[in-house]
Amino acid sequence: MADMLVKLYKLLDLNTSLQQVRQNGILIKRPIGPEKYFVVEWVRSRFGNHWVSEVDISFSNRPVSTFIALDEKENKIVGFASYDATVRGFFGPTGVDEDYRGKGIGTALLLSCLHDMFNVGYAYAIIGDPGPVEYYKKTVDAVEIEDSYPGIYKNMLR
Repeated sequence: MADMLVKLYKLLDLNTSLQQVRQNGILIKRPIGPEKYFVVEWVRSRFGNHWVSEVDISFSNRPVSTFIALDEKENKIVGFASYDATVRGFFGPTGVDEDYRGKGIGTALLLSCLHDMFNVGYAYAIIGDPGPVEYYKKTVDAVEIEDSYPGIYKNMLR
């Protein structure tokens, strides 16, 4: 599947999305160092070694380039999104716990990362090997990058 390109200077408002999930008791936040183990283990248990490797790397970035969704009532992680984890300028990986999908959490995480990328100096973001292409087209007006598959993932160990 072709990579996708997003114009970071034309994003939807972040606060609207954050407020929507906040009304459901979900806090979107950037984790801090002491939370790394919990975040990494949560991602490993749900999404496997490739994604956990990328999330682990994101904690070395300054600022940390991962955001998490936290169910405050249950005090548990329910989603995450990272950028600059595969290579610079790439959004992903991202995932939401199955029980929490369809509540706007993925969009709030996506927009948190993309707005952060813009704030640290990027004009564009690449979504590498995107799964839900139509979602990215609709949500952030992403466009497919011609002749970009398999791209950076061509010789990746599996």
